[in-house]
Amino acid sequence: MWDNLKKTEKPVVLYGTGDGAEKIMRQLELRGIPVAGIFASDEFVRRPHKIFHGFEVLSYSEARERFGDMTVLVCFGSDRPDVIEKVRRISSEQELYAPDVPVAGTEIFDRSYYELHKEKADRVRGMLADGQSRLVFDSVIEYKLSGRPDPLFSCETPDSELWELLSPGPDESYLDLGAYTGDTVLEFISAAGTYRDIYAFEPDARNFRKLTENLLSSPNCELFNIAAYSHKTELQFTKNTGRGNSTKTGKTVSVNADSVDSMLSGKRVTLVKIDVEGLEYEAVRGMEQLIRTQHPKMLIAAYHRSGDLWDIPKQVLDLYPDYKVFLRHSPCIPAWEVNYIFLPGNSPETTE
Repeated sequence: MWDNLKKTEKPVVLYGTGDGAEKIMRQLELRGIPVAGIFASDEFVRRPHKIFHGFEVLSYSEARERFGDMTVLVCFGSDRPDVIEKVRRISSEQELYAPDVPVAGTEIFDRSYYELHKEKADRVRGMLADGQSRLVFDSVIEYKLSGRPDPLFSCETPDSELWELLSPGPDESYLDLGAYTGDTVLEFISAAGTYRDIYAFEPDARNFRKLTENLLSSPNCELFNIAAYSHKTELQFTKNTGRGNSTKTGKTVSVNADSVDSMLSGKRVTLVKIDVEGLEYEAVRGMEQLIRTQHPKMLIAAYHRSGDLWDIPKQVLDLYPDYKVFLRHSPCIPAWEVNYIFLPGNSPETTE
């Protein structure tokens, strides 16, 4: 994709502002690719025009009138059907890419990065438990290299399939790392019906207050205003208004962090969800004893860092090699909502 952008004779126009646009602009600058303009969805366009990095933020119709045939770069992430449909519509009219810039870390998933790690990628692909997982794996890599969103559309499945694979039962002890305001906890409760225990970790103070409010009527819930990590420490988190607090640079706030093994001290856990904005590796390090001894079913986000596709399954299988490994992508642009599902090899829910 980056090579195509260097060669294009069309004006390169960004779709969206904010952190994603800034990251993409830095990559374009490093590669000597000029930006011609910026547009946003109509509901975000103001009069007089907002200025972003010296550019008027236009509407799509204004950008089309000004630039004509463009190369459009999507600079945001969304799982909203209406937004994805807008991207599809624009891609039918313009050459469109959704550049893959990582949520965490600095490594860009380009051709040279993939070739450097291809042996690991091939090894992990061979471990995947079904055809859909291999389709997702291949499609996500194709998207990352091409920048085209079409491969993502071809491999997506609904969120409900994650819970179908995990198949929560009435006696689960559920652990949610990165619980946000309780959305995935409530999804678990809906899928399980009844349960034994819930443990939820959320480091952001405001999110934690909402998490507490949302679970007031749910019994047997133990909530921790703390980040899941490999050991006890303090972390500097970026203070965002949305879901994605992370340990990147910017305006930060200190949060307490500790390991699951330390915080839960051997308590029974049968099902785990981990989505911690790029700290998945450290969170797993902090629950090695739990994984080795209890072999819980696990759902782990694999889209924050460029190496997540192969680093996460290797880390987990080194701890307990009898997991069956599945990979799913829920509807989202770019390749976010890519999740590994680990099911114990002796679990009756597993399928080939």
